[in-house]
Amino acid sequence: MRHVHIPAQRLARAARDTLVPARSLGDKARWYLPAALVADFLGAAVPVGLVFHAAQQVRPFHCALAAALAWTGVQALRRRYTARALGESRGVLPVLHDWLILIGVLAVARVVTEEDTPRLSALAALVPALLITVAHHKLTYRHLSAARREAQAVSRVLVVGEPDAAEDVIAHLASRTDHPYVVVGVVAVGDGPLGSGVPEAARLAAHMPKAQGGDSAAVLGAVRSLGVDLVLVAPGARIAGERLRRVAWALHDAGLELAVFPGLVEVSVKRLETLSAGGLAVLRVAPPVSRGVQTLLKSALDRAGAAGGLVLLAPVFLAIVLAIRFGSRGPAFYRQERIGRDGVPFTMWKFRTMVVDAEARKAELSGSNENDGLMFKMRRDPRVTRVGRLLRRTSMDELPQLINVLTGHMSLVGPRPPLPEEVEQYDEVELRRLTVRPGMTGLWQISGRSDLSWDETIQLDLQYVDNWSFTSDVDVMGRTLRAVVDGRGAY
Repeated sequence: MRHVHIPAQRLARAARDTLVPARSLGDKARWYLPAALVADFLGAAVPVGLVFHAAQQVRPFHCALAAALAWTGVQALRRRYTARALGESRGVLPVLHDWLILIGVLAVARVVTEEDTPRLSALAALVPALLITVAHHKLTYRHLSAARREAQAVSRVLVVGEPDAAEDVIAHLASRTDHPYVVVGVVAVGDGPLGSGVPEAARLAAHMPKAQGGDSAAVLGAVRSLGVDLVLVAPGARIAGERLRRVAWALHDAGLELAVFPGLVEVSVKRLETLSAGGLAVLRVAPPVSRGVQTLLKSALDRAGAAGGLVLLAPVFLAIVLAIRFGSRGPAFYRQERIGRDGVPFTMWKFRTMVVDAEARKAELSGSNENDGLMFKMRRDPRVTRVGRLLRRTSMDELPQLINVLTGHMSLVGPRPPLPEEVEQYDEVELRRLTVRPGMTGLWQISGRSDLSWDETIQLDLQYVDNWSFTSDVDVMGRTLRAVVDGRGAY
């Protein structure tokens, strides 16, 4: 059994109140809603008003007001201003979807009112609304994430389940802060110790009691005593079927939420679908995307992006080559065997950032490895040259991998390409990261790079493999720019 300890500040924050908190905005900052409304309203009204005034439209003020009301109205109907949604998303695609709906609504209004501003001008006037809303979402998301790291704006959770299953759920939630849940109590089902340090609020018998209401009374009592927002059930043989249904009835009659943990981890909600079969609630998990239009789009983006990048960056390549050659003796490029998709080896290209005998000196530095897994990483590696340190800090040493992307051995986005000696030590789980082409960038690079532990690196790679989509690649490439500028974990 895994023994985990909830960070003290999260537990203290969650246990502070004895009553269930208000659910309108919860503990989220009060400025989220008014800031969202102001950003969306002015982001649509001001550009439309200015463009329509410049185009000498008869009623620019009225058009600006209509656009602003339409934009906020679309998002209100899409429930973007609810307490549950505010600050929870930084993605571009949901906002883009809303924006396209806005375009459709205003296109109909344009026909009805016979408004005659040039179409391209009218469309350009609406682009700032999209950009401002995306920027605001990212700002709010970052603020909310920081607040949750300080145990604020969280939902107080009561876990119900058999001891082993409950401990697994608690361990997973306690290990990360990118979610709103903090466990404040456990209702254990059956015998078995609890070692997480979370208070045991009640314990249910191993089998459903003959007297109705026994389980429900115990769970409701724990909810009231701890001020719980959500009851999370980790189902097992002793808490399922009719027994779980009766507990759900009691909670719903009391106006409380119930969630059931299906036992799946790192599965995107896009792959999940709820079904009903003979009265049974069934959760369908779609297989990862491995063929079809999205894979063709990925291949086209890889080849076009690599070809365009090599042409546009040719002057940069020349400057880097000269800097490397003048900075230290040896070739400007470095070739190394890496393992690609399905375990096929290939030669990966990079700009040389180390002295020419770096591989020979690796053995003597093995005791200074700062990575806890199979990768070798040193924050102050003496083999790195002065020019190489700058190239690594800016990730420009990776640019020659565009050649590998163009030849099809790599992708623009994917897991980090491993060394043969690393792959020799892979277990069955780690080998799964080789089912896709490795990438120049990926979740590893935008999440901290060398600052991540080996387990975190593998977890991110498997998350990418199992939940890949073309839109997720686009999102990673957009976030890569910020990671490169930030430079965190690049050494």
